[in-house]
Amino acid sequence: MVDVSIIIPVYNGEKWIDNCMSSIATQTAFDAGLNIEIVVFNDGSTDRSELILENWANYYKTRNILFNFTSSGNSGVGAAKNGAVKISRGNYLCFQDIDDVMHPDRIILQYEAAKGNHNALIGSRISRVPANSTPRLVRWANNLSPAQLKTQIYTANGPTLLMPTWFCHRSVFKKVGGFTEQGHGTPEDLIFFYSHIDLGGDLHRVDKELVVYTYHEDAATFSVTRKKIWQVQLDRLEKYVISNWKSFMVWNAGKWGRRLLRSLTPENLHKVTAVCDVDKNKIGTMLELYSPVERIVKNRLPIIHFLDAKPPLLICVKLDLTNGQFEKNLNSLNLTEGVDYVLFN
Repeated sequence: MVDVSIIIPVYNGEKWIDNCMSSIATQTAFDAGLNIEIVVFNDGSTDRSELILENWANYYKTRNILFNFTSSGNSGVGAAKNGAVKISRGNYLCFQDIDDVMHPDRIILQYEAAKGNHNALIGSRISRVPANSTPRLVRWANNLSPAQLKTQIYTANGPTLLMPTWFCHRSVFKKVGGFTEQGHGTPEDLIFFYSHIDLGGDLHRVDKELVVYTYHEDAATFSVTRKKIWQVQLDRLEKYVISNWKSFMVWNAGKWGRRLLRSLTPENLHKVTAVCDVDKNKIGTMLELYSPVERIVKNRLPIIHFLDAKPPLLICVKLDLTNGQFEKNLNSLNLTEGVDYVLFN
């Protein structure tokens, strides 16, 4: 019986394979007696990835650790993850990116957490290399409260549990049905994450830094456009949040607030009663949404001071960018996140 399958998609990962595999080799879960297999799906690499993987397969064979890898054409990250899961045998799945590194206790700590909840997607805190490459992302991901894991799911950062830290019982994967295989540029992790929540899945974070998350210009995450992420998030927001509101206000009379308003369905745009802001030059004026096709102003909304805003609020302001001023303003309203307001940024 295999306890844990480590699922690793690889595309041109020759720079990273040795560090990743070395970190797996030092897992304390082996000492704890867990039966672990490493499953790698080589997604059409054109570099030396396959040769390096073969060397590691030989190394793990000497340690009597299962190492299984297969290769296929370049079909994208979603297909590669599905392919690896398909040939895996573990009761639990540990997702690992080839350019990231595990801390020694990653598998044992997440395994213990997942044993107690077969319905949960388990994540962890992260550290980032190079140091301070994305400080706002790290602060956000590492400091979300348990409640915010489910409320802050519409931010530009993506899933509140970062994909390279995912660990779950196999039944979680089966329930969702795997990752979408729409190809390159698709936020397959975000789509899986939403499906998991929509099916009643839980979210849990082990509050230790268990993954070193590597920042580099060739990372697969950069192949996904912000436009695509925006549309996936907006579609779910309208379906599961705005559809339950009779009316609401939007916080941000600037670029992102206007973009959101223009992106809403006509039915949902009709629910917007006002736009709030902190800019004294905008407060008291009207926000006009001009249609370049029809050459008319289709909607005019009053811009009010944020202190005059009435919930529910859809807030299109990015976090951690104003030295805490936005957060201070929001906290002054004594609102409940997920009930009185939702962040969409």
